[in-house]
Amino acid sequence: MTDTPEALVKAIKRKALKKHEPEEKIRIVLEGLRGEESIAELCRRKGIAVSQYYSWSKEFLEAGKQRLAGDTKRQANSREVTDL
Repeated sequence: MTDTPEALVKAIKRKALKKHEPEEKIRIVLEGLRGEESIAELCRRKGIAVSQYYSWSKEFLEAGKQRLAGDTKRQANSREVTDL
């Protein structure tokens, strides 16, 4: 089975997509929130799409909103379990 050149290019681009660590995403979002440069400039410098930045920003702000509203779940540590 032979692939078309377009399909090969698409497959190569998909494999070349960079995976960003959560800490890196947070740093990028915080840089954008500081407003020292435009979001377009920031995204160009970091090599991400503007839509990707806004997606991360929305997730970041929504997580903060949930945290501030007290909607959090976490594992209890052994001391807390013993106290119960």
